[in-house]
Amino acid sequence: MSLIIIQMTIYLLLLITLSVPLGTYIYRVMTGQKVFLTPVLAPVENGIYRVLGIRDRYEMKPREYTAAVVLFSIICLVFVFGIQMLQNYLPLNPEHLEEVDWDLAFNTAASFVSNTNWQAYAGEVTLSYLTQSIGLTVQNFLSAAIGIAVLFVLIRGFVVKQEKTIGNFWVDLTRSTLYVLIPLSLVLAILLVSQGVVQTLAPYHQVISYESGVSQTILLGPAASQIAIKQLGTNGGGFFGMNSAFPLENPTAFSNLLELLAILIIPAALCVSFGKAVKDHRQGRAVYIAMIVLFIAALAGAIVCEQFTAPLFDGVMAAGNMEGKEVVHGIGTSALWSVATTAASNGSVNSMHDSFTPLGGMIPMFLMQLGEIVFGGVGSGLYGMIAFVILTVFIAGLMVGRTPEYLGKKIEPYDMKMVCLIVLVPPLMTLFGTAAAVLVPEAASWLTNTGAHGFSEILYAFSSLGNNNGSAFGGFNANTVFTNVTGGIIMLLVRYIPLIAVIYLAGSLAGKKSVAVSEGTLSTSNLMFVSLLIGIIIIIAALSFLPALALGPIADYFTTLN
Repeated sequence: MSLIIIQMTIYLLLLITLSVPLGTYIYRVMTGQKVFLTPVLAPVENGIYRVLGIRDRYEMKPREYTAAVVLFSIICLVFVFGIQMLQNYLPLNPEHLEEVDWDLAFNTAASFVSNTNWQAYAGEVTLSYLTQSIGLTVQNFLSAAIGIAVLFVLIRGFVVKQEKTIGNFWVDLTRSTLYVLIPLSLVLAILLVSQGVVQTLAPYHQVISYESGVSQTILLGPAASQIAIKQLGTNGGGFFGMNSAFPLENPTAFSNLLELLAILIIPAALCVSFGKAVKDHRQGRAVYIAMIVLFIAALAGAIVCEQFTAPLFDGVMAAGNMEGKEVVHGIGTSALWSVATTAASNGSVNSMHDSFTPLGGMIPMFLMQLGEIVFGGVGSGLYGMIAFVILTVFIAGLMVGRTPEYLGKKIEPYDMKMVCLIVLVPPLMTLFGTAAAVLVPEAASWLTNTGAHGFSEILYAFSSLGNNNGSAFGGFNANTVFTNVTGGIIMLLVRYIPLIAVIYLAGSLAGKKSVAVSEGTLSTSNLMFVSLLIGIIIIIAALSFLPALALGPIADYFTTLN
């Protein structure tokens, strides 16, 4: 147990240490300042603007920015859908894989465009190299870049005064992709290749096993390039069906550490960027502390549950629950990954969450149900957390009679309507999807378990779909027309309704004048406010999901006691 504590401490120290310079770098990039890559990348950036006819100094109003985001996303959705339907006619398909069924193609397109990366398929037997690289890997970059772009739209809403414009989507998209995501992914991909992650266009290789003499297929493909951005962009979609539990996707302890750091590094760094952008590092620090506290609490809970609540065998407790976990990772690293991937909207896995103990599996499920805000997705996690901050400011103002203000802007009824959309759409869609699934007569045939654990599998699946996470509990056959279509619609609604609400919230804030700090202004950077923020987050999630959790993992825990 002491070794696990040391591992977790080192991980958190590395994460916090690396997030500070990266956050400063992202802030400088997104505010148009010079960085060390400017001499190399500025000509490329300007060339992109010239070729595409983009007026980089043109500022968009909220309606224009929203239209650009939605139109671009629709084009991406159609492209990813089309390339799957036509992959048997396209090159880079050495295994001659057939086209994807329409419902699965729609689900996959919606999944990757919405930064969810939910996978109802195994990549190695379903998608060609071209589909994986030109379709899915590219979307990993673009969907993450949209999240960063929209976050900085919200930040501008706090910074500017009495303005009608909030920035240029095409400039934000280009800068976040060109200066942030591509360089980081290139470095990480090279490091992963050095550890044995495959990166090739060669077909699958047949070998004869020395031990058994049986022919075995070695799966290949351009995996490292997709794995790098799947982690950095909080996407999570595995190149292979086993995701990061597969040796050729995550072969060593060092690659495991790299991928774990990549999951949270940009969301953590954006807290630093936020503090610098609003010219008050205390605000970024307060949000960062709230995230860290929730993360550590969840991590401690997951480790304790997996180490000490394993079932009894002949009245003797096993040395922790190793079912569904790789020996090389063990309980500690598996628990850390499960918490990191569900705290962020990442969804990659290095163990089988369905094999966790009931309470151990409930923790990553509950992290998703919080709204993917404990670091959360790239950009989307922080703007979701800021929505909770505004909600907390509003509630605190009601309790003590102070005018709701945040970062010098009054919080008014219109702003709260947008905040409610951001906060409430994910739980509503999660519960709606779960309720619809359990009412389908065929639902029992989609499960490998019955009773409370079977319900947990459905609840976990729609918690993942309804919060743009993408991880799977396992034991639930998601590749059905119902789940593919319903899940695809849910993923799109949960991504774009809050995203559009954030843009319009930013427009409302940008049009306001700043309010001077007074004795009636509530401090939003002290520990009291951080505690209140954490309490509001937990209360809302508990009110939304406690009945469902009681029917699922909590009931599962009590029914499996020996």
